[in-house]
Amino acid sequence: MTQDNLVVCTKCGVVNRLPPGRNSADAKCGKCGALLFSGLPQDIDAANFDRQVGRGSLPVLVDVWAPWCGPCKMMAPAYEAAAKTLEPHIRLVKLNSDKEQAVAARLAVRGIPTMILFHRQHEIARISGAMGTSQIVNWVRSHVPTGGN
Repeated sequence: MTQDNLVVCTKCGVVNRLPPGRNSADAKCGKCGALLFSGLPQDIDAANFDRQVGRGSLPVLVDVWAPWCGPCKMMAPAYEAAAKTLEPHIRLVKLNSDKEQAVAARLAVRGIPTMILFHRQHEIARISGAMGTSQIVNWVRSHVPTGGN
């Protein structure tokens, strides 16, 4: 028997059950009604970060960035394009290190942009520096096969 995916809403932080075989493109949050997968990485706060990593069953790719960071701005379109490719098998989110300094410190982020890949509540990979879309997708797939969790 295949287990339901637990998908955390990026808007309200509620955990939603997504049965296997369900079309995730139209799946909505049971509480706030937001699409669970929009194809765009959402900026999240500390509480939502903890829920994404701690409660969701999907691998989570976090882009730690800041608004003043030139390489972060350059990588943003590539990260968005990677979300269109990797969702719904991988959750892509963004964490503003200026707004969420405590989380960035807890994650021991030394430079930005930094991408950290989590799965089953554990960090499984980390990389720093701006990357293109195919580099991001290939890097994620080298650590977590898309389609499996």
